[in-house]
Amino acid sequence: MKTVTTQEREEALSDCAAASALPYNDDEMSQPSSEGIEDTENSESEKDSCASQEQVASEVNTVGWGDVNPPSRQKTFSYALYRFFKRSTDIIVSALVMLVFCWLFFILTLAVKLSDGGKVIYKHKRVGKGGKTIYISKFRSMRENADKIEDCLTPEQLEEYKREYKVDRDPRITPLGGFLRRTSLDELPQFWDVFVGRISFVGPRPLVEDELKSKYGEYAEKLVSVKPGLIGWWAASGRSNTVYETGERQQKELYYVDHCSILFDLKIIFKTVIEVIRRDGAK
Repeated sequence: MKTVTTQEREEALSDCAAASALPYNDDEMSQPSSEGIEDTENSESEKDSCASQEQVASEVNTVGWGDVNPPSRQKTFSYALYRFFKRSTDIIVSALVMLVFCWLFFILTLAVKLSDGGKVIYKHKRVGKGGKTIYISKFRSMRENADKIEDCLTPEQLEEYKREYKVDRDPRITPLGGFLRRTSLDELPQFWDVFVGRISFVGPRPLVEDELKSKYGEYAEKLVSVKPGLIGWWAASGRSNTVYETGERQQKELYYVDHCSILFDLKIIFKTVIEVIRRDGAK
């Protein structure tokens, strides 16, 4: 067996180091390992996530948003009792509303169907508690294929939608749909969503995934630590008059997460009734 001297070993290591510095020409050699790919992708994903969160923090005033983590009170016994009472109330109230107003459900179903012959109920994919995917039901207030926003909106309206996830004087809304939205009657089918537990009667507005990530950044986990609601503190404060761009909408939704209670829920219900009567901010 040939003995490898220290000098030969050092020369071999030097050759390997020089070779590793050369650009890869061979196809197989040019392919990094799968482990390396995963590390790179994870690193890029983390960078994108951090960049997105930093962008939210830099572009929006986060004063009043509270701590970035879900409140510790969610682990207390008193909070568990509040959740039990709230869920019991959700079941009872939603069942009573659907029973008492079944005639109104029938009339609105017929009206939407006869208006243009399209689907009566529209289901939208949203993010529920804990990041779970849920589907929210509404009486359809827009024309068919309204999801193809690029074909329905002007460049200015599209920019507004990307900024606030809503459009003033939205051309996709039907005449009947405009009435349903102003009176909030389009949301009546959501009482079924409350009854089965997808959402609560009171809570933050359920959001689409892109909206949640882009508008809340690192606060997203905190927002979805509670069940979204049919009505909420933001909705009771003038809806369309409180926008993402200033950070005020996020502040109101996150304030609810930090301070939700039976008394606060009752206050929100009372304010919502006033807003519906005044028809203020519902667009």
